[in-house]
Amino acid sequence: MELNQNQEKLAAYRERARELVKQMTLEEKVAQTQNRSPAIERLGIKAYNWWNEALHGVARAGTATVFPQAIGLAATFDEDLMEQVGDAVSTEARAKFNMQQAGEDTDIYKGLTFWAPNVNIFRDPRWGRGQETLGEDPYLSGRMGLRYVEGLQGHDENYLKTAACAKHVAVHSGPEEVRHEFDVHVSEQDLRETYLPAFEACVKEAKVEAVMGAYNRLDGVPCCGNHKLLIDILRGEWGFEGHVVSDCGALEDFHLRHHVTATPTDTAAMAMNNGCDLNCGRMFGFLVQAAREGLVDEARIDEAVVNLFTARMKLGVFDEKGDNPFDAIPFSVVDSGKMQALNEEVSRRTVVLLKNANRTLPLDLSKLGTIGVIGPNANNRRALVGNYEGTAARYITVLEGIQDYVGDRARVLYSEGGHLYKDRTTSLAQANDRASEVRQVCADSDVVIAVMGLDAGVEGEQGDAGNEYGSGDKPNLGLPGVQQEVLEIAKQSGKPVILVLLSGGAHAITWADEHLDAVVQGWYPGARGGKAIAQILFGDASPEGKLPVTFYRSSEELPPFEDYAMAGRTYRYMKQDALYPFGYGLSYTEFAYSETQLLTGSALTDDGVEIQTTVKNVGAMDAAETVQVYVRAEHSDMPHGQLKHIVKVRLKAGEEKKVTIHLSPDAFMLYNEEGVKELQKGRYTIYVGGQQPDRRSEQLTGHTVAQLTVDA
Repeated sequence: MELNQNQEKLAAYRERARELVKQMTLEEKVAQTQNRSPAIERLGIKAYNWWNEALHGVARAGTATVFPQAIGLAATFDEDLMEQVGDAVSTEARAKFNMQQAGEDTDIYKGLTFWAPNVNIFRDPRWGRGQETLGEDPYLSGRMGLRYVEGLQGHDENYLKTAACAKHVAVHSGPEEVRHEFDVHVSEQDLRETYLPAFEACVKEAKVEAVMGAYNRLDGVPCCGNHKLLIDILRGEWGFEGHVVSDCGALEDFHLRHHVTATPTDTAAMAMNNGCDLNCGRMFGFLVQAAREGLVDEARIDEAVVNLFTARMKLGVFDEKGDNPFDAIPFSVVDSGKMQALNEEVSRRTVVLLKNANRTLPLDLSKLGTIGVIGPNANNRRALVGNYEGTAARYITVLEGIQDYVGDRARVLYSEGGHLYKDRTTSLAQANDRASEVRQVCADSDVVIAVMGLDAGVEGEQGDAGNEYGSGDKPNLGLPGVQQEVLEIAKQSGKPVILVLLSGGAHAITWADEHLDAVVQGWYPGARGGKAIAQILFGDASPEGKLPVTFYRSSEELPPFEDYAMAGRTYRYMKQDALYPFGYGLSYTEFAYSETQLLTGSALTDDGVEIQTTVKNVGAMDAAETVQVYVRAEHSDMPHGQLKHIVKVRLKAGEEKKVTIHLSPDAFMLYNEEGVKELQKGRYTIYVGGQQPDRRSEQLTGHTVAQLTVDA
């Protein structure tokens, strides 16, 4: 019934959009297909800029809550929290939009169409934009992505709260420096098994309003003009009813770098004819000429513009003010105390504890007289926020978080240790010019907290990162500059050393794993992340994050960066042991699983299977466990099982809960070499526990996971 009502509402919006478009000239329609869409005063249409960003908070438009970077959100493995963050972001978005509209401000980053989430697969840890994604696993990316979409778009029966956009379809994950001319070749099996599922989930389950095309070609055809991707799969197979937008400047690449068209007019025609509705850029200005030359049917332009105005009508911007409930959201909600508290909670939940020898953590402040804090990220605001960020009213670095937490109960000594990625802090100094200071700080301290890693000036999108690496990708997985030398100095002090990493992905920190007392992955933890990390370090909360990516032992283990075949990549296809596996993360407490059983018997039913397990917190601290369910087809040549379900369970010390899990038949299906999804006859192993069912996870945690088998 609700579905029918939604369809009726959508049909009404589309009809209104058609009636509006009928009144436009060709030139007016073409102008509306570009991100900076001008006003048409005679029709009562205000100017609108489609380009806005909300990867982890409203970005680039003044004050807003800056939540942890997307990869950190993925580390929560918490679908409900992901939607809660999306809802908070869209609340601030509406508040800011209401303010901007009152001031007749229709500039870039002032609309309600947000180009997020990024659900590309983080297939190679060297990719600088991997921080924007939701990890390396299609299932996790899909679940977290679709719930973020639902948070952004809301659940009002008449209006979208904001319009989300799943990007960048498809097969896009670096290298950044060649993205404008790169031609990706993948098997149909890899395309369907790895690169498309998260997009499909966002389209079919979350009804995402927009999809953005990628810069690269796929098998010779630019993604923003790719009939197979944008028409056959997106609209044909998945039933997508929203609009398609190009990545910014992507259409120019058709003739300038991909060389698949001869002129801008040919480019505009190719993109429009193959499913692109909106151009971030200026190429669609050539559609007037393309239509007059017969290269594009004007009816196709009409269709694109109807798609675009339907989106604006879903947002309620053509209705009377007050008709939709979001018009009443006041500016006072932005960066409010409630938002700050949520941001701190989310930051705490993103932190992953990778090593904790001899229960070094949590720190007992009553036993510490002096705390040493060292490292280039200790007081680096940029390492809090990642890229595509907003502007916070206050930033709390890790150093500041520790200082605020400790107060006058202990002395905090600080040394930046060195430049983030250069070998000296100034050009006039000698290499490793802070070494003596680091040595003294460590000597005078009871414990040393080393805050290392990267920031968005080192890794990110091509052109955004301002360091000598240029492209934004990482040349290797090591810590840059003198960070390793600084860690070795700290170790030589004989004091306990805790490494806190702030970065957007995996590092090859084998030395740290072997020699340091504790290792914490903090990602880019948001504007107030330093406070959250301090609370974790001193035991106000237990770490609950799990790795959404694999930490490899070295970049030499990886296939070539340019090779998009999945063989040897990510936890699903790698054959060697990881340094820290996907799905791994320690806690300050322990969890025990019992009575794990199939409620539906040993045969796969038409409805799938029902599983029940009991999870108990057997430690002394309240905490959360992530129940992970993996499925492996024993007859498949895939080396490992695949994540197929996650449940976040919050347990007080000593508490236990029964968890019931439903796996549909889809969880047991695989794509064959032709890209066809099928349920094959044979035996399937289901793994249930707090980690991946691999040897390295067992070594690190001392736990195994329960195994169940079903036959299909």
